[in-house]
Amino acid sequence: MQIHNPVLPGFHPDPSMIRVGDTYYLASSTFEWWPGVRIHESKDLAHWNFTGYALTRTSQVDMRGNPSSGGVWAPDLSYADGKFWLVYSDVKMVTGIFKDGTNYLTWADDIRGPWADPVKLNYVGFDASLFHDDDGRKYLVQQTWDHREYHHRFDGITLTELDTETMRLKPETARTIWAGTDVKLTEGPHIYKINGWYYLFCAEGGTTFLHQETVARSRTLDALSFETMPGDEPFLGNYDTPRSPLQKQGHGSLVETPGGEWYYASLCGRPWHHETEPAFGPRGWCTLGRETSIQKVEWDADGWPHVVGGHGGMLDVPAPADAIETAAPANHDQHDEFEADTLGPDWNTLRVPFSPAMGSVGGGSLKLIGQGSLHNLFDLSLVARRWQAFDFDAETRVRFDPKTYQAMAGLTNYYSDANWSWAFVTWDEKCRTRVIEVAQSDRNAYTSFLKDDAIVVPDGADVWLRTRVRTSTYTYEYSFDGEHWTPIPVTLDAKILSDDYVFEKLDGYFTGGFVGLAAVDYSGYGETAEFGYFDYRELD
Repeated sequence: MQIHNPVLPGFHPDPSMIRVGDTYYLASSTFEWWPGVRIHESKDLAHWNFTGYALTRTSQVDMRGNPSSGGVWAPDLSYADGKFWLVYSDVKMVTGIFKDGTNYLTWADDIRGPWADPVKLNYVGFDASLFHDDDGRKYLVQQTWDHREYHHRFDGITLTELDTETMRLKPETARTIWAGTDVKLTEGPHIYKINGWYYLFCAEGGTTFLHQETVARSRTLDALSFETMPGDEPFLGNYDTPRSPLQKQGHGSLVETPGGEWYYASLCGRPWHHETEPAFGPRGWCTLGRETSIQKVEWDADGWPHVVGGHGGMLDVPAPADAIETAAPANHDQHDEFEADTLGPDWNTLRVPFSPAMGSVGGGSLKLIGQGSLHNLFDLSLVARRWQAFDFDAETRVRFDPKTYQAMAGLTNYYSDANWSWAFVTWDEKCRTRVIEVAQSDRNAYTSFLKDDAIVVPDGADVWLRTRVRTSTYTYEYSFDGEHWTPIPVTLDAKILSDDYVFEKLDGYFTGGFVGLAAVDYSGYGETAEFGYFDYRELD
């Protein structure tokens, strides 16, 4: 059996992987998307099934108004004392010199929940993890943020003991255990105790194409007691392997199999290029966001870990010898007739749960009540799912009867409040009829593509909308009967929906492309759109 990377395609960054018995569990970041913290499970490390979300109540995380790429960062999943533990950050600022946020701790007896209302721990820095020592003591390990403009903002790794009786940290025990290397941007710490050594795995270099993972170790948890792995090579990284289909590998977690083999789960990216672009500059555009890969690990005679195949990792990795084959879907196709009265697990909303203020679902339709624009961080009626393939088609049918150009409803490809596009039905006051328009927000610069050539919708007709995403470009189509489709003469550059493109000009670049359904009515009168179905089909 082979592990084919990425094992979790599409936006699944910052994987935290553990094993309980013969089952592996993996938690990944969700940032501003709701619900929070996706969890998958597997018995062979190659095939993974979605288990559920950990954060499903606003009492666990309140992200209303959070910036794009804020919210739930780097969840840390662990198992000790007969229960699952989860540490996560809610980050409120992604721009400027401060990174305001809060680190929380929750727990559950079952991986499927319910997860407890959390305990507030501290902030100090993001990417916090919980280390359970073999003497029963517990410690929070975290990146440390320094706002001072004359210091580097990443100020090493801080360790603080947790009082297990009160579930409160002991600030007086806080100390810096490792300052990081000259690569800097030291984050994503996890500690493992193996053969009497404390091993500290940390990401460095920033979560771009310079991203990498570094290992240090110590016999104690004393201040600045950790020594870095000898040599200049990182444990994992693709900064010097530009031809590898996997890039950005780093931030992740280590696991031992029942048979004593070792594997490391890491975030990764898969860039593509336009035909006119050179192979290495820019390195490429990762429209599927940061995904999850798994690499095999071996230990040398001196007790240091190394990725099998070199620090660049491999696309195909041997599965554990004791793997139990796991049945999982062959692709991520989705067809939803909206018969159930709740949204399925593939759907996400932004910052807050789906609620009556957004609309309702069931009985064969999804009704979305128009609220704020797709720039809105507070009141937005949008449901969407991850892009999980470079090539796919997605379509829907919408019934919408607006009476103002301020009301719009349709099909969107969305990255963030600053970067998105959509094909939508709206009202044209000049010809006094409904029309179809295509618009794009490119780093907040808004463009209407059809303008006076907007497509007139026949009286009383429903509108079918489809998007065709083909790696580097994508288009929209329309139909008035669901059978005969007409391309809209607008071809859009998919790179605008990538971390890498956003990073060139803006902070907040940690998610990936989504496709979904939205209704806007910024007049405030709440015009309602009715969507009859949604279909997503991968072509990879």
